[in-house]
This record gives sequence, structure tokens and C-alpha cells, in this order.
Amino acid sequence: MLPIALSACAGLWPSSSDESRTMTYTADRAGANQPFPNNYRTELLAFMKTYLNNPVGVHEAMLAEPVQRSISGHVRYVACVRFSPRESDGSYREPRERAILFVDGRLDRMAEKVGELCDGAVYLPFPDMEKMSR
Repeated sequence: MLPIALSACAGLWPSSSDESRTMTYTADRAGANQPFPNNYRTELLAFMKTYLNNPVGVHEAMLAEPVQRSISGHVRYVACVRFSPRESDGSYREPRERAILFVDGRLDRMAEKVGELCDGAVYLPFPDMEKMSR
């Protein structure tokens, strides 16, 4: 029997709101010169289609343009999103707030505990999220 070596394609990285370790899917350049995520809206919509159990019928979708934040000593672009997803019974939850982190101009991960990441975020309507389909 031959041994099989497995390696992870994701690394662990502490979050800013707590020192727990979370997963990141892109390589970390560790430099402060992060490019602006030009396709953040498109990437966010694609991600939300897989993140939400039912992406149809989202209400009160709001998005704040990405701004640079310091996260565990790394400068990252962070966009904040607020939305009310539709439940399986057709009702709606209270609005949720999530922080979307970008590395090298690409969506890296979503933080469910936004803490200070979204403090002072300037939200604008995000109708494209309300028009999502399966």
C-alpha cells in the first residue's frame, strides 16, 4: 500500500474581532499594497448564490463599497453587506450583516461576526442581490 500525502489549499489566519483561527482561500502576500477589488459586486453575487440556501427573494439588500481595513496586521479591502434572506416558510429574518474580505483583488472569505469591520460603513441599495435566482 502506498502512502498518500495530502496538502491543504487554504491557510489559517486569525481574524481581527477575535483571535480564533479562520480559513483563507488565497495566498497571502502580506504586503500593504492590495489592489482594489474591481469585480467585487459580481464576485459577491456569485458567492451569495452558493452561501444562501435560497438566494431568491432576498429583501433589504444593502452594500457598502470596499474600504481598506487592518485585519490582524494585514491591510485588506473589506466590503460590508446587509440583507434579509427568505426562510423556507416564506418569512424573513431580521437583516444580517456580513463583512466580505478581499485578498489580491479577489473575494477571499466572509466574516459573519463583523465587529468593528463594518463600523461606519456607508450602505447603498444593492438591487442586484434582490434579483438573484437559483
